[in-house]
Amino acid sequence: MPAEKTNKDRTGEAAARISEWYRASRRLLPWRQDPTPYHTWIAEIMLQQTRIEAVIPYYTRFLEELPDVPALAAVPEDRLLKLWEGLGYYSRARNLKKAAVLLTENYGGELPASAAELRKLPGIGEYTAGSIASIAFGLPEPAVDGNVLRVMTRLLACPDDIGKPVVRREITALLRAAYPSGREAGTLTEGLMELGETVCLPNAVPRCEFCPLRTICLAHLAGEELAYPVKAAPKPRREEKKTVFLLRCGERYALRRRPERGLLAGLWEFPNTEGQLNAQEAERQVSDWGLQAEDLVFCGDARHVFTHVEWQMTGVLVRCAKEGGEFSWCSPEEIAGSYSLPTAFRFYKEQIRGVC
Repeated sequence: MPAEKTNKDRTGEAAARISEWYRASRRLLPWRQDPTPYHTWIAEIMLQQTRIEAVIPYYTRFLEELPDVPALAAVPEDRLLKLWEGLGYYSRARNLKKAAVLLTENYGGELPASAAELRKLPGIGEYTAGSIASIAFGLPEPAVDGNVLRVMTRLLACPDDIGKPVVRREITALLRAAYPSGREAGTLTEGLMELGETVCLPNAVPRCEFCPLRTICLAHLAGEELAYPVKAAPKPRREEKKTVFLLRCGERYALRRRPERGLLAGLWEFPNTEGQLNAQEAERQVSDWGLQAEDLVFCGDARHVFTHVEWQMTGVLVRCAKEGGEFSWCSPEEIAGSYSLPTAFRFYKEQIRGVC
């Protein structure tokens, strides 16, 4: 009777199958056409917690304007954030620029061909360093994210909570032992990602009939695919009520910049306050800002979900007697073209274009 495969053996066999499957099944995505270190870096940062379909147009526009590290290092922050507008998690964009400045100063404007050196750059952690190292430099460095954890815990029927760092470390070590060098390193990294994104699906029935691992995947062989990965229940999101003010004087609207720390740090926003105010409270708030409200009308509710908090917003359109307060006053065209407003305010951005 043949000996039962060890986790190491099963991982090695899976790596070979995934690479073969990927070469035959891969999607043609823009960053795969020319996987330079810079292109791979930009794509991986954009793809963090963002769907591929949403990233493609941003990636193309970004590289048209900022084709290399020196261009990224030199771009004004407001322009950078405008290019990023709608992708969310704006700290990613700021870290890109910080890293580009360091690369220009210390590495001749090139990314280092070392996972350890890559991890020293702002915004680059274990996963992104592994991606760049394997895809762009051909180094045997695994890149373990949620997709890879899902594939591997199903393959091995791993009963441990993937939220625990020790589990990620153990899976990373298993993969590192199976990793090839050269072009095949990138093939395996891309293949693991592709399998998790298109076949070994999250929050849905996996497409096991198309999986190259179906005859060696312990979860599939036991009919228990949906039992993995194991993870602790998430904490409930905190709910926050807000009143958003569209302060209008003539054809110009008030904007202000958010604090440099905290949620949506440093981005532009429509003035807003905590709580859902009634008309009298809203008028008093306008007065507290040093403005006189000539007309005030409620103009719709909106909701936006962040990772740990949900904003429940009520909008108030206020016609002001004159500009004032500590605000920047801008036309809708200027707001659309030059100011980066978070997606949370998209509903109200549409209001000032005449949707209201």
